[in-house]
Amino acid sequence: MNTTYLGLELKRFARDRVTLFFVAILPAFFYLIFGVAQDFGSESAGNGNVALYIMVSMAAYGAVTATTGIGGAAAVERMQGWGRQLGLTPLRDSGYVAVKATLAVLVALIPVSVIAVLGILTGAAGTAAAWGLSLLGVLAGAWVFALFGLVVGLAFRTEGAVNAIGGIVVVLGFLGNIFIPLSGTLLDIARFTPLYGYVSLVRYPITEGALPDSSGGTAAVDPLWLPLLNLGAWALILGLLATWLVRRGRGRQ
Repeated sequence: MNTTYLGLELKRFARDRVTLFFVAILPAFFYLIFGVAQDFGSESAGNGNVALYIMVSMAAYGAVTATTGIGGAAAVERMQGWGRQLGLTPLRDSGYVAVKATLAVLVALIPVSVIAVLGILTGAAGTAAAWGLSLLGVLAGAWVFALFGLVVGLAFRTEGAVNAIGGIVVVLGFLGNIFIPLSGTLLDIARFTPLYGYVSLVRYPITEGALPDSSGGTAAVDPLWLPLLNLGAWALILGLLATWLVRRGRGRQ
């Protein structure tokens, strides 16, 4: 991976104060509304309490929002001619994708760190393993969604498509079991969507695979291999698509 190019990308992102603000504040706001403001936040939930369960869920959502934005912005760059300039350098298409994915993970540290601090201050509780493994899982899987943003932007090649990524993430968030507990047919469908595997892995150190239903019971228990397979399959699909679309876009320029 080209560390010089990655350093330039980090400096450029740091100058975008408006984006920094929304990346850091919006997921934290959701945590305060859905977690801290609820009376059931202190109730037990596996190896932690409900507040911790909601905290890691919102951290995952914030990481996805940040990383898809990075991927979408990369697509806009290429549509504006940046790909032609990169074509004159030794940077390979796979290297370009790797730099953007790494940048996305580093940016995802912002909302994750903010929400983790809020969780400590507002009563999110759990075992040390539940805390550590869940937050590491948020960061470890976030790069997949930088590829998702890149694929959407490069496939449709319009700024409108890039702007629509935020709405797509909200829909996938519902299907990913982030905002409301799913059951029955909806849960069966959700298991094939991109965010499901990611969020399930993030929650696994807390719930050990148990999926709550709307009544407070357990809708199902997922074995660990299921979210691992989901995330791994989507990482492979999106990685191959992103590399192919980058190469195709360079050929058109």
